[in-house]
Amino acid sequence: MIKNEKPKMSGVYLLPNLITTGALLCGFFSIIASINGDIVTAVFAILIAMVLDGLDGRIARLTNTQTPFGAYYDSLSDLLCFGVAPALLMYIWSLSNFNIYGWHWSKVAWISCFIYVAATAIRLARFNSKHLIQDKKYFYGLASPAAAAVIICYAWLIQDSNFKVENFNVLSLLILIMLSILMISNITYYSFKDINLRHKIPHIGLFIIVLTLSFISFDPPMVLLTFFALYALSGPILLLVRMIRKRSNNKTEKRPSASQ
Repeated sequence: MIKNEKPKMSGVYLLPNLITTGALLCGFFSIIASINGDIVTAVFAILIAMVLDGLDGRIARLTNTQTPFGAYYDSLSDLLCFGVAPALLMYIWSLSNFNIYGWHWSKVAWISCFIYVAATAIRLARFNSKHLIQDKKYFYGLASPAAAAVIICYAWLIQDSNFKVENFNVLSLLILIMLSILMISNITYYSFKDINLRHKIPHIGLFIIVLTLSFISFDPPMVLLTFFALYALSGPILLLVRMIRKRSNNKTEKRPSASQ
């Protein structure tokens, strides 16, 4: 006798994908705010998207609701929030000023923004294709949320300090190109994914967190930009340190053989 089994209903887990949708909304709202010239609002929208992006994956792991759909959906959200939105913000806020120097510089401005978006897409595609085989403790290449954080905190600091944006056009272009190169590079960065939120921490650890939050509230754009810039530079600096150590070790190994 053949049993009539009901086909399993396809669907998605609500909670993690709802958070991802919230991040996607923030990224889209940031684009609208940038077009309207409200740069600070655009910055805050991307900051909220960063928080939500960090939550959706962790909540999916804590609730055991990880799916391939959620991973792909998260990457598409990241492309908008940390690729298109920061690039458009940088172009409207700063790089569009290159138009006054002629059409050549105007093309350099929007092409550099496109390179950043393409680098973000390549970074996310590479992460998705290798996330099962690479060490979870490290990222290969600068993560797109960290790159976007450098851009938005940089723009936030200039706006908050009431500096003339025109004086920083060249620096904006260099930052955008440098971040694009770091994202598609093979430089390793610590991912912080080995931190388990369910484990206990010493009381001094909680005090350090409170101290850090208090320090950030002192001057949010300056402190956050310093933190994210140091993280972006940590990869190349550690790579340089490893190269110097390797070279010094090779020299010490060759000395005994030379004496013989």
